[in-house]
Amino acid sequence: MAKFQMKEMIPVDAITARLGAGSGSANYIDSKEVGKPVKLIAESQFGLCAAGDKIEGFIVAVEPAPADDFSIGSVTQEDRRAVTFDGLQATPGTGVIAVGDYVVAGTAVAKGTALTVPPKVAKATNQPGVAVTVADNLQATINAALAKVADAQINTEYAWRVVSLGSAGTGAVGTTGVIERIG
Repeated sequence: MAKFQMKEMIPVDAITARLGAGSGSANYIDSKEVGKPVKLIAESQFGLCAAGDKIEGFIVAVEPAPADDFSIGSVTQEDRRAVTFDGLQATPGTGVIAVGDYVVAGTAVAKGTALTVPPKVAKATNQPGVAVTVADNLQATINAALAKVADAQINTEYAWRVVSLGSAGTGAVGTTGVIERIG
């Protein structure tokens, strides 16, 4: 284990946004959601990520009172975040993550339930820069290749990459590490 390791950074810049799945008290969120990954879902609005979603930010604060029938809070879209490794996107709960791997949201903690460990992330199925392979059926290969390239481009746009495997140093499921926003 290295004596020096990259650690989570306290966010300096955060944006204010509407938070939650929609308007109305059934969609309000509170401080139990702080630390969870989010994605842009509507005009000026972020919602909680589900497993496999591209991560666009993390909730860092929630206002106690709603505004215009929406929860309001702060989201950071940069820096480093402590995370719990959740295996591979295609098979959450299995597989190992390595330094340099790009990640997506892992198994989500239910709305209304506070995190007890850092949020889970999974190794993205389509890593940026991965070569497309050729198979027997040319049209199916072309379609699959285009989908793979498009997904890898999205992973580049919302790129969070593993920069530390933490004290365990293994990248195994359930261990913690640090990811960093790229780009």
